Amino acid sequence: MKLNKLVMLALVSLFTFASCQDEKKDKENEIEMNENEMDANETSMEAEKEAEKTEMNLAQITMNSNKHTTLVSAVQGAGMVAKLESEGPFTIFAPTNEAFNKLPKGTVESLMKPESKEKLEGVLSYHIIPGEVDSKKLVDLINSNESKKYTLVTANDGKIDATIEDGKVMLTDANGNKATVTDVDMKGSNGYVHSIDAVLMRK
Repeated sequence: MKLNKLVMLALVSLFTFASCQDEKKDKENEIEMNENEMDANETSMEAEKEAEKTEMNLAQITMNSNKHTTLVSAVQGAGMVAKLESEGPFTIFAPTNEAFNKLPKGTVESLMKPESKEKLEGVLSYHIIPGEVDSKKLVDLINSNESKKYTLVTANDGKIDATIEDGKVMLTDANGNKATVTDVDMKGSNGYVHSIDAVLMRK
């Protein structure tokens, strides 16, 4: 009988010990899982912060576009790269290469000359709007007026009229020339870039 009791006690002790060990392991696993989850969250937050840091600015967006190589050359020639890299925010209506090709022969070459730097800067500044204006906001601004027209004020105090024609946003410059907004909402760290199919000119 005593032997049976001793065996029973030994078995109970063994099971109790095993149960305690399992509970200890469960707690350790739970702690490890919590730590891993915290590490994953920290990694995710760091990745988001890094993504924010690496978001391209407006100058980089245009420089990485094969549709805007003429514009990039013009920006560099006018010494305006630093402006497009600055905090802003700005909205750029960026003429495509085809838009520049529509200008009278020799116009681009003339603007690119060192002695035309001030004039070139004026042309480019006329395509820059202070503040962030994405496509939805622009459409809302147009539709909010009874005339269905909204006047944008440029970085050099010029004026551009924005309207909607046949479902497309159109920009009319000071000379009455029109450009269609094509690709929209290229978001940068300091604003937006929208492509247009014509070069806008001040008087």
